[in-house]
Amino acid sequence: MKWTDSRLIAIELSEAHPEIDPKSIRFTDLYNWVVALPDFNDDPTHSGEKILEAIQMAWIDEAE
Repeated sequence: MKWTDSRLIAIELSEAHPEIDPKSIRFTDLYNWVVALPDFNDDPTHSGEKILEAIQMAWIDEAE
């Protein structure tokens, strides 16, 4: 998975962290959880606020 795969990342995160409300996460935690995903294989430095926000929004959509 790459940073641009926000929907896939959101699905993986919702499965890995079912107890988390994606509306209340900090971007630092979100970043750490994304780079820790087993299928994530992108450059960790290519992240940014817009990318993390897109992942968070996709995760919120998955949770609803």
